Amino acid sequence: TEAVTDMVSSQLRLHRYQTGRDSRVITALTLLKKHLFSYQGHVSAALVLGGVDISGPHLHTIYPHGSTDTLPFATMGSGSLAAMSVFEAKYKEGLTRDEGIKLVAEAICSGIFNDLGSGSNVDICVITKGHKEYLRNYMEPNPRTYVSSKGYSFTKK
Repeated sequence: TEAVTDMVSSQLRLHRYQTGRDSRVITALTLLKKHLFSYQGHVSAALVLGGVDISGPHLHTIYPHGSTDTLPFATMGSGSLAAMSVFEAKYKEGLTRDEGIKLVAEAICSGIFNDLGSGSNVDICVITKGHKEYLRNYMEPNPRTYVSSKGYSFTKK
């Protein structure tokens, strides 16, 4: 996944140099889905792409075989079903920034608690036109409570 996003990032950078304009989100979407479609899912990169450009905010999901969805909210990964249930129950148009962050945090927590492979921290990225804000460790709903100070020792037989 990281190699695919790095490749598309460099292609977008070249596109900006050639055109002298900011890239649109749809350009990134097209590059990603063309690349993934050409490998028919063998790359195994599943992505959520979001951004704001001159035509407004965009949110897309891109599946490993290159198909895409455009929705007002998106989830992917092992905890996505639980997270999607929170969005479907509580999402409404016109959320404020703080309401949106709270809803996303609740959805991620739902994924964390209903799936053992979903990690333990809530990281959020707020994207506005020309700016992105990373809220790392916004919540730690499932902290590690036991850490051995001396590690593990195994008896020899």
